[in-house]
Amino acid sequence: MYNKKRILTLVECAMLVAVAVVIDLLPFPKWPQGGSVSLCMIPIVFCSFRHGALWGMFTGFILSCVQMLTGFYLPPAGTFFAIVMCVLLDYVLAFGLLGSASIFGKLCGRNKKLGYAVGTFTVGIIRLACSFLSGIFLWASYAPEGTPVWIYSLTYNASYMIPNTLIACVVITLLCGLLDPVTLKSAKKS
Repeated sequence: MYNKKRILTLVECAMLVAVAVVIDLLPFPKWPQGGSVSLCMIPIVFCSFRHGALWGMFTGFILSCVQMLTGFYLPPAGTFFAIVMCVLLDYVLAFGLLGSASIFGKLCGRNKKLGYAVGTFTVGIIRLACSFLSGIFLWASYAPEGTPVWIYSLTYNASYMIPNTLIACVVITLLCGLLDPVTLKSAKKS
């Protein structure tokens, strides 16, 4: 029984990665130096609330690998260290930590709807922080002359990450408010 449950969870996580990839292919606006308004974080956050943080982070990590395979942006420095930092900040940590939403959601105690919103918002801000740091350390050459790198990185990355995060908060809160992510039954009955 344990192996059957584990295999089912693995298959669900793979399907959620596939859904995230398909969502990311939808024609949302793309920013010139990378990033876009995309809802691909929603399946990973949902996975976290459905199966817990470990499965959620594993699913986010797999999505980061697929993201690298389908559109890796090489940092301007091109050094081994810069590439490693890009892999970590722009992909592995940025997408992997999306799966930790359930940890932050539990901080709200019994108020599940608030927990879904808080968990989703928190991991969205963590992803923004990863992109912000990457912008400072790896992509500084893109900042317009005379603009402090940290201001450029913050405004550039926030311009797509804040909408992503807010949309994901609304969708996850509504979805999990209607459908209990653990049982997949009506939330009103659970």
